[in-house]
Amino acid sequence: MVGAAHLGGDAPRTRRNARGYVRGFDAGTGRRLWIFHTIPLKGEAGYASWIGHDADEIGNTGVWAQMSADEELGLVYLPVESPTGDYVGIYRRGNALFGESLVALDYRTGARRWHFQTVHHGLWDRDLCCAPILCDIPHDGRIVKALALPSKQAFLYVLDRESGEPIWPIREVKVPKGDIPGEWYSPTQPVPSKPAPYDVQGVTPDTIIDFTPELHRQGLELISHYRTGGLFTPPSLSTPHSYGTLSLPGYQGGTNWPGGCYDPDSHTVFVYSKTQVDIAGIVPNSDPKLSDFAYVRGVIGAAQVRAARPAGAGEPDILPGVLTVQGLPLAKPPYGRITAINLETGDHRWQIAHGETPDIVRNHPALKGLKIPRTGRDGNLGPLCTKTLLICGEAGFYTDPTYGRGAMLRAYDKSTGEEKGQVFMPAPQSGSPMTYMLGGQQHIVLAIGGGNYASELIAFRLPKDA
Repeated sequence: MVGAAHLGGDAPRTRRNARGYVRGFDAGTGRRLWIFHTIPLKGEAGYASWIGHDADEIGNTGVWAQMSADEELGLVYLPVESPTGDYVGIYRRGNALFGESLVALDYRTGARRWHFQTVHHGLWDRDLCCAPILCDIPHDGRIVKALALPSKQAFLYVLDRESGEPIWPIREVKVPKGDIPGEWYSPTQPVPSKPAPYDVQGVTPDTIIDFTPELHRQGLELISHYRTGGLFTPPSLSTPHSYGTLSLPGYQGGTNWPGGCYDPDSHTVFVYSKTQVDIAGIVPNSDPKLSDFAYVRGVIGAAQVRAARPAGAGEPDILPGVLTVQGLPLAKPPYGRITAINLETGDHRWQIAHGETPDIVRNHPALKGLKIPRTGRDGNLGPLCTKTLLICGEAGFYTDPTYGRGAMLRAYDKSTGEEKGQVFMPAPQSGSPMTYMLGGQQHIVLAIGGGNYASELIAFRLPKDA
């Protein structure tokens, strides 16, 4: 079964981009067995969720993430991305199935069994970005064949994988409209009642840097130039007086393609997420040769801001596009975290900051003399669960006390989150670790790389008595 990947959708070249249909092939002969239209054709289920003839025009809606399959149920689970484009939906009005939906197909025939849309008419690049975790969990006195889907928006969607029904209620919540000419806005969005979000959602004064009162004041001044609000605050026009909308999690997540891992002994999902603010500014398209979209994602230029100021007003204090305060991240830490989520109850077991404090924070003159707990750091990471430990490397380089540059591989008690050990690596982790037994000893292997360090696999062997 093969999905489709496309170029980034910030400023699509055309609304009529290639369509991300999913195809099933005979593994022995290569003969195509079926095709599933992620943008329904006229007469197919889901076509009515598009207004007018928009479904006949638009593209994308691919499956670039990994898929999961349950061989006993005969189902494959497709995490589907947004239709063209990621932040502007004026050419794909309506809820637009099967955009940003998890779709279960009969993997023998390609027939749809069920679907669940996580975002209606997405305007935030909330592609379903990773494979669902298949897990059998106790619920209401029986064992349920379930799945747990981490997301960019830091919701863990927990569904019955046979029927697609939520394990805990998912409510439709009213959300605000935006100001983009011609845009269609869904009046509601689905919000899980359980589990609670595992990262910060939305930008408010309480989410802004607060190492010192002065840094907090500067952060508040910065966000006053933007539209702020909750998770589903829509993108807005970028003008000299309002530079756009601030979004948290950012558009890479939350969680991205490495996804999470699962402990069947304790029915716990472990997921890494990052806390990073992004700008959803929309500007008129100034070059029809580059895109046939009337509006694309972008931020107004500094020259336009200066030109809009009164004569003699001088240089503006805050220029568009800069989301740091004296070089420090705009959001308060942790910048990266791991959360353990109990699928028996839907509650969080524990949450920790994951990743060494970045050098810019450790060495910043405004923070001299302050004792700052480990902040974690942002990246795209996947954890590994074993019988006793949760293991995860770090994203990004830091400088250790001996002036070595690298990153840590850390091991935590999977029950409590207490750190049990760490190993220094010459470069950060990319992706997810793996483990295997050989000669009676456990091995851990992961890919590392970044900066000027060439990518490679690095393996660790645990002592026999470990």
